[in-house]
Amino acid sequence: MKRLTGSRIREKRLDQGLRQAAVAEAVGISPSYLNLIEHNRRRIGGKLLSDLARVLSVDPVMLTDGADSDLLDQMRSAAATLGPDAEIARAEEFAARYPGWSALVVAQARRIAALHEHTLALTDRMAHDPQLANSLHEVISAVTSIRSSASILVTQEQLDADWQKRFHQNIHKDSLRLADSSEALIAYLEAPETKLEVAQSPFEQMEAALALRDYQLEQLEGRDPDIAELGQEMGLTGSSLRLFDAYARQYQDDAIQLPLAEFSQAARDLDYDPSQLARQFRVDFATVLRRLASLPSHEGHPRMGLAVCDASGALTFLKPVPGFTYSRATDACPLWPIFSALSRPTQPIRAEVTLPDAGQTRFMCYAMAMPKGEQQFDVIPVLQSTMLVIADPAESAGFSIPVGGSCRICPRSDCATRREPAIIGLAGAAGL
Repeated sequence: MKRLTGSRIREKRLDQGLRQAAVAEAVGISPSYLNLIEHNRRRIGGKLLSDLARVLSVDPVMLTDGADSDLLDQMRSAAATLGPDAEIARAEEFAARYPGWSALVVAQARRIAALHEHTLALTDRMAHDPQLANSLHEVISAVTSIRSSASILVTQEQLDADWQKRFHQNIHKDSLRLADSSEALIAYLEAPETKLEVAQSPFEQMEAALALRDYQLEQLEGRDPDIAELGQEMGLTGSSLRLFDAYARQYQDDAIQLPLAEFSQAARDLDYDPSQLARQFRVDFATVLRRLASLPSHEGHPRMGLAVCDASGALTFLKPVPGFTYSRATDACPLWPIFSALSRPTQPIRAEVTLPDAGQTRFMCYAMAMPKGEQQFDVIPVLQSTMLVIADPAESAGFSIPVGGSCRICPRSDCATRREPAIIGLAGAAGL
């Protein structure tokens, strides 16, 4: 989904350090009206769009047809793996001007990642696969036996006919065994003649299927849906289908506790405050966070993302929104509230965060880590952290946490949690 025109106007204005009032005066509108435009609450076009583009010194097309945020995020992730030669600061310009070429760059980066995963899997297979070890043992054993029998025939000149016949039979049997085991080994190692697709984990397969439906599953709002049939309709099989079964049952339980129509109205009335909603409906905080993320944005609800991780910090679910997305293949920024919640179990956390991009994109985050499953004596509770991310919250004068993505593409040079240096020149190019 492409970012809306108002969001791009706001980003360009902040990038140039222009005040909202100054820009509004230059184009002959009120600051409050410009604020509505920047928050995508008023349509814009014609002369006003041209005037704003002139004040911001950009082509009007850059405001109406800006780069796809998901595409831009993937380009930055690709650059993080390719080193300092990638011009990160110009990624948006490139994506906006050449969307086809940008898609090709992303597709190639994904294919490289898939090949890398495939290579790692084969390496692990070579090192640890018991079937491969047994096949190699059979080959070596047959070769050793043949060599031993042949050595006796060569070195022992005085052998009677019966012993010579016996050794010849042994060599014949071992040679047949060697041929069979060699053929089996070749067949086992031979790559299948199938097209190599981009590798996706079962989690990613499930999330991709949900994204095609915009994470809206009307069938699960009822009491008795056929979850297996729904998952198969979404193209899920095997492990991804089993993961969907767990996700769907959780979704259904949330829907029963928080009926969509009633919860939707209450969310509007309480300004999407999770703590007030939890008190009103008498449910736990994490249930409210999940239910808020399921509200349809096309009905006027704000765009909301959701992330769930286990105690190791590994993502088990991700619903992204523009600006908030990261790959499971790269380490995430530990400053996101979803991770800090793990050190404060059962304590709800509210925090505003700011990304290090040119528009200083902001999110309001609500997070809580809670024990998963039943609590038992002498069993350490397994924590699960859930975080709701609300895009473009109202202006706030409070403290904002500076977060980032992968360290390699994050320009924050003074970050205490940095694990590795950023790509050379990124901070200067970004103007930060």
